[in-house]
Amino acid sequence: MKTAGHSCVVVAGAYLMAQKGLKALYRDEMPIRGEIKVELKGTLSDNTGVTSQVLSNITGATTDTGFLGLPQGKFNRRNLMFFGADIPATVRFTRLDNGKSIDVGYLPGKAVNPREILMSAIGPDATEESKRTFPVRWQEMVKTIFDNADKVINIK
Repeated sequence: MKTAGHSCVVVAGAYLMAQKGLKALYRDEMPIRGEIKVELKGTLSDNTGVTSQVLSNITGATTDTGFLGLPQGKFNRRNLMFFGADIPATVRFTRLDNGKSIDVGYLPGKAVNPREILMSAIGPDATEESKRTFPVRWQEMVKTIFDNADKVINIK
């Protein structure tokens, strides 16, 4: 959660997509940071930036801003993250060593309703009590995502 600077269902989902997706892709092998291509279905304007920050931190993949690598391009992590990908899921992870890939979907609505909780604190019908309890309820929602990881994460 520290990676993105806050805790929310988007950050939780990005972490879980990486955790479950890389486990499915690598099975018993250790994923190698910087050797994973990451494609996101969403664009940066779709609020995919937070997801990409978490995935970049875990995989090392970046657009054109990351580690350039050592001489001869060894360990270059640039141009391994792409937005607006034509994929059937939220994110696709591809191993650079063998070209195998896996699609991972994230559907937080199967476990929580973030908009409902948010509007209860900032919407026109927000009460002082709902505003006061919002931080606790927000973090309970994030915990619910983790508790329901198998329900909200879909590996294809």
